[in-house]
Amino acid sequence: MSPANLLVELFVEELPPKALKKLGEAFAAQLFEQLRVAGLTAAASRVTSYATPRRLAAHITAVADKAADQPVRQKLMPASVGLTADGQPTPALKKKLQAIGASEADLARLERVMDGKAETLFLDTLKAGVTLADGLQKTLHEAITKLPIPKVMTYQLHSGCALPGWDSVQFVRPAHGLVALHGADIVAVAALGLQAGRVTRGHRFEGQQEPITLADADSYASALRQQGAVIASFAERRAAIAAQLREAARAAGDGLRAIEDDALLDEVTALVELPNVLACEFDAAFLEVPPECLILTMKANQKYFPLLDAAGRLSNRFLVVSNIAPADASAIIEGNERVVRPRLSDARFFFDQDRKKTLKSRVPELAKVVYHNQLGTQGERVERLRAIARAIAERLGVAVEAAEQAAELAKADLLTGMVGEFPELQGVMGRYYALHDGLTAAVADAIEDHYKPRFAGDALPRGPVGCVVALADKLETLVGLFSIGQTPTGDKDPFALRRHALGVIRILSENDFALPLDDLLGLAAQPFASAARTLPQLSDFIYERLAGNLREQGYTAQEVDAVVSQRPQRLADIPRRLAAVRAFAALPEAAALAAANKRVGNILKKVDGDVDARVNPALFKEAAEAALQQALADVAPKAEAVFRAGDYTASLQTLAALRGPVDAFFDGVMVNADDPALRANRLALLQQLHTAMNQVADLSRLST
Repeated sequence: MSPANLLVELFVEELPPKALKKLGEAFAAQLFEQLRVAGLTAAASRVTSYATPRRLAAHITAVADKAADQPVRQKLMPASVGLTADGQPTPALKKKLQAIGASEADLARLERVMDGKAETLFLDTLKAGVTLADGLQKTLHEAITKLPIPKVMTYQLHSGCALPGWDSVQFVRPAHGLVALHGADIVAVAALGLQAGRVTRGHRFEGQQEPITLADADSYASALRQQGAVIASFAERRAAIAAQLREAARAAGDGLRAIEDDALLDEVTALVELPNVLACEFDAAFLEVPPECLILTMKANQKYFPLLDAAGRLSNRFLVVSNIAPADASAIIEGNERVVRPRLSDARFFFDQDRKKTLKSRVPELAKVVYHNQLGTQGERVERLRAIARAIAERLGVAVEAAEQAAELAKADLLTGMVGEFPELQGVMGRYYALHDGLTAAVADAIEDHYKPRFAGDALPRGPVGCVVALADKLETLVGLFSIGQTPTGDKDPFALRRHALGVIRILSENDFALPLDDLLGLAAQPFASAARTLPQLSDFIYERLAGNLREQGYTAQEVDAVVSQRPQRLADIPRRLAAVRAFAALPEAAALAAANKRVGNILKKVDGDVDARVNPALFKEAAEAALQQALADVAPKAEAVFRAGDYTASLQTLAALRGPVDAFFDGVMVNADDPALRANRLALLQQLHTAMNQVADLSRLST
């Protein structure tokens, strides 16, 4: 039989919407990969994933009904054991042939090959390719086992579909149907207590309610669409929803547009099989509540898409994605408008109640909230934040009182009703309540912004006070948790310390704060009793995050290593140093100088104790020594001057003039001379060279 297309579908009860996309992709990918390994697919075979709330399916092209036979060379035994002196098979060889399914008729195909020092018998045979039924059975089991199921259910099988000996089964949701079609033929496989067939079901309410009989593998998507009112493809359904959202927003007028939210769009796509977008509205009086509260309650609780006006302000209109498409949708619209009203009322209630108490009045209550059993309460944490924020503000010349006030109030909104209901709004609500309390915009903004950046690509705090408090918050977390040994291990980072470290790096780098990193860590450690001992480990951790982040930005590992290994204290300098290193590496002298620098470093590492960098010209024996010292005397001050001015590129390029003297020195001078004074003088000269060459970066790291 020639290759044909294959369809496999698991028909189940409603799958978890937040996991559906991954489940569908994983199911199809695993089926395709396992069939490829079994030799049942072709190079041109392609897989298409299908996933709806009630099904996982995959369509794979050009699948063979049987894999090709594979030649196999089997090592049997030493020839001295398998054959007698006159070349006849021994009982041991006959037994071995029988065990591998061969016979004495295969003796003529035996090969005697030297294997090490002994002559060994080998037999070339053909291993029969697996049939599609056997291969798919194993493949289906593997695909189901390896699904990224968030939580497994155990359920009893229906007596009519159970396989012999099955009482219950575990899967993400109870499964009720299995389809396996190779072309028009059913593949006899079983899974989750179900035997494969060609029958599936469509939409619960739309389309025909009778089972759908599939003619062949290729008719799956069209049959579901035409007979079952189901868009089987997750991607196609998602695109249809996105298009309907745009059209519904346009039809609503006033330049309205739906809020873009990929996660919400994925979740809604996983909730419907036949999307139908409808426009609804709520009482405009609710717009007095902060828009973040209304948007979050509509998105998180109801899966609605709020609409913004042309100016980006929240309107009292929203879009809902229905799973049915009746001729008269008024009942659906009215129902959703009725359902959202109490949700918005709750948000307004929390907002009104929260404003009856000032943030300042809530601060003492933080002493009753545990932050960490080894680090005390949130109240104690706030006191540390105040101290760290004050110290940083003083060093940077930022408004100290504003920074200290924002740090004191930064965690107060954790005790409000709104944040209790929606933890995602911490900081956001603090800003609104601070403004209501009459605090300055700088303080209010800092209360919201001290959590930033919260993720990759997030905005930084919008002002210097916010940056100071954000630094204090992240450093307090890092220093405190490192001091009690709560460091990330492998993929586990329960306190998001990697994210906090990257936040510190971005704030320092992008604001060009003149604050050395180690000094900053020292300030942050002062409120802790025993944090100083773990600061070196924390410093290493931050530089490791920095190096990884720079590589992700496109710098090479050598460039990053050359700069970061020097541990530059002012992080804002690092991009300029990297640019200088890249420009230096393009110079014709770069490779030779990098290699020489590596050689100098290796020589100096072997010296016991510190090398005295004072050079005595009177001890020079070779012309190359004097030439190198003269070159250093000419070049080093120039490189130093532009380095101090922050022109790192010019500093490194100035060093190119040293190539000739350095090459001549190593060609004509023996550094480790027998005379101790002569040797020490030459090491001192190399120490000066090493210092001059490695101010911007460790150039030896560029040597391959």
